[in-house]
Amino acid sequence: MSRLSSFLVAVVIIAGSVALASFLVSRAPEPERVESPPQIPYAQTGTVIAGSDAIPVYGAGTVRPGAEVDIAPQVGGKIVWVDAGFQSGGRVQAGQTIFRIEEADYLYRVQEAEANLAARRVALLEEQEQAAIARAEYERYSSRQGDGAAQTGVSPLTLREPQLEAARAELKRAEALLADARLALSRTRVTAPFDGHVREESADVGQIVMAGQTVGRLFASDAVEVVVPLSDSDAALIPGLWELEAGDGEQGVQALVAARYGAGKYAWKGYVDRGETSVDELTRTIDVVVRVPDPFSAGIPVGATSSSGANGGSPPLLLGEFVEVEITGVAPESFFRAPRAALQPGNELWVVNPGGRVGIVPVQVLQRADDKVFVIGDLESGQSVITGGIQFATEGMLVRIGDH
Repeated sequence: MSRLSSFLVAVVIIAGSVALASFLVSRAPEPERVESPPQIPYAQTGTVIAGSDAIPVYGAGTVRPGAEVDIAPQVGGKIVWVDAGFQSGGRVQAGQTIFRIEEADYLYRVQEAEANLAARRVALLEEQEQAAIARAEYERYSSRQGDGAAQTGVSPLTLREPQLEAARAELKRAEALLADARLALSRTRVTAPFDGHVREESADVGQIVMAGQTVGRLFASDAVEVVVPLSDSDAALIPGLWELEAGDGEQGVQALVAARYGAGKYAWKGYVDRGETSVDELTRTIDVVVRVPDPFSAGIPVGATSSSGANGGSPPLLLGEFVEVEITGVAPESFFRAPRAALQPGNELWVVNPGGRVGIVPVQVLQRADDKVFVIGDLESGQSVITGGIQFATEGMLVRIGDH
């Protein structure tokens, strides 16, 4: 085939292909026109609820004893007996003898003091008799001398008055020595000052101890305390905090103390006992003291703890435990509870008004919790607030909520 023929065949093939493509394009249906969706952002929302109860004040602290003392004998000697409960972790009752010191030396002191007292009583009787004789002799002498001797007066020594007073003083001294000896004898029995638990002890039979030597430490079991550091804004929510006095009792501001044990959580009822009248120099917080009566009773299971408590038992509130505290705060006339995520920088809430338009509402924050916030502001109960989905908002901005 010549080159001209090959060229003509190629031209015919190309022309036919173009014609076929044009025919196919002309026969294809036109694409459906779809309008692009509006560029209105989608926002996640929560609900504002009007508050009616007291606002809780949340804090945390470490459990410490309400009362704790060192155990030390007031007299020295050898320990001859120790109660089985006087050991670390043991329990004792008020007035219970926890250990005894050998009594022999102190019994001898009592007997010696009793003998001395008997001698002083005899000496006083003798001196009284001598004083009576001296007065009788003086009266006979003065009656013979007439009125002149009576006017000159008589020396107290003549009537043995100083000797009689000295004999009475010696008797009182002997009585005091006997009382001191008996007191020392009674102190050979060391007793617990209150119902409590033994934190530590170092007393053993045969050990020689001195007066004032610490051999153990007890803490009271009737109550424990939790020191809760709070900011001044949180402390201001506790009603009558600065009118509270230590020992007012459970009729004050109520509190709930919760601690974790194993996989569960348990709570104990308490009350605000007092507020510390100083601000911590480092944290700038105010220490509020919560008192928990009967802390060594079983805790109340919180949430789904009951199943775990059935296996391991409900624990007591242990010393040194880090606990969460919820204090019953004030109850303002008008406040709202909103999701914590709805609080925006600058203490604002972005509300969604009818028609999907955003309104920016400044609020006063009363309290922050893990998942909610308590505020005062121009809000309505049941109003929707933005909790996520958009990073910024302007007044009147359109948003979509619900399904998207």
